[in-house]
Amino acid sequence: MIELGDRRYALPARKTVVFCVDGCGPEYLDQALADGLMPRLAGTLAAGGLYVRGRGQVPSFTNPNNVSIVTGQPPCVHGISGNYYLDAATGEEVPMNDPRFLRVPTLFEKMEQAGVRTLCVTAKDKLRALLGACREGGPRPISLSAEKAHEQAIPEHGIGSITAAVGRENPSIYDWDISHYAMEMGLALHERLSATLLYVSLTDYVQHKEPPRGPMSDRFYARFDALFGEYLDAGFVCGITADHGMNDKTAEDGSPNVRYLDDALREAGLSGFRVILPITDPYVVHHGALGSYATVYLGAPDDGARAAQILALIPGLELVLSREEAAQRFALPPDRIGDLVILGDRHTVLGKSAAYHDLSAVQRGLRSHGGLHEAEVPILASHPLRPGERAWLLGAEAAKEDEDAARGRPSALSNADVFDLVLNRLSTAMA
Repeated sequence: MIELGDRRYALPARKTVVFCVDGCGPEYLDQALADGLMPRLAGTLAAGGLYVRGRGQVPSFTNPNNVSIVTGQPPCVHGISGNYYLDAATGEEVPMNDPRFLRVPTLFEKMEQAGVRTLCVTAKDKLRALLGACREGGPRPISLSAEKAHEQAIPEHGIGSITAAVGRENPSIYDWDISHYAMEMGLALHERLSATLLYVSLTDYVQHKEPPRGPMSDRFYARFDALFGEYLDAGFVCGITADHGMNDKTAEDGSPNVRYLDDALREAGLSGFRVILPITDPYVVHHGALGSYATVYLGAPDDGARAAQILALIPGLELVLSREEAAQRFALPPDRIGDLVILGDRHTVLGKSAAYHDLSAVQRGLRSHGGLHEAEVPILASHPLRPGERAWLLGAEAAKEDEDAARGRPSALSNADVFDLVLNRLSTAMA
């Protein structure tokens, strides 16, 4: 067993992989299963595999959720509050991609220390350093990205070219197939690396562009299922979750349904404040830096009540919270969020000013995330629970129900529980 914060994890009894399907709200899997696009996943569920609905971390963005998955901890513990934040010490707005922002080790670092060879593959290169972080010394987890696979190699293991090992060139980060390439990398490399614990994190380009039953979405989930089947055939125990879901964020005319916070506060006479959009990352084609969560650093402490009053009157803004309220409600690190935290509703995104954003890539049909309505995520496992674990999964009363009653139902689990699930709670853990 290894200890990581308040959790203990068994060493993998069999090859184990967790897939984070970026942007995959449960409705995507529900529809794909109903339409017969995912026969391998359907087969595992029919044979006793697990599928419940859980919660992700808020803000429902990529970085804080991926780090919660690989540490088993909320953002207030691991320290990653968004994709992007304001460094109060320097006054700079910076991406939270560097391991220096991590406040705890990852499960992969701890497993490497225990002699378990691990492999992390991310579609988005921005996550590669976080997933491969080594805070405490010792063996470093191998962390690769599909986005930059053509530039990467593992010469110490005799792998001079990742693309040659996979057998094809990596697609563009804005290609519907780039996520599958990340999955193919795990399949192609794990035996050569003797890796027995894998994490494969996908990208949400498809989910940003199409809802369930879109033609590209259907192709995406059908191909995911085929590769999921290849992992099963290779002897893997598989877990599946998501970092966040996705919702339509368009106005009636099809343009982005945006509320510009800079403009609103300046028009009300406030000054000296800074609006930070923690969704910000290099992938502007996905969302144009528009999400349903923002923070505001005030120019003066006395401006708090006035700013909150102004923002609370704007249609589409669901919550306006103080730093203390947001930190407590969403388990966020208070030193890495603003004086105010603002969340848009299901169909509203938040921006700085109309002049700030280049919306050319999202002029029609914006789909995005960040708020409460994108925080529901699927949690699946390819094998049945160990005896006695249903109460942990569903609660004592629901655990008495028929086995099939758990299928797709809400649970108290979060995506931070998925490695606990696959390593500690399944029948395979007794192998």
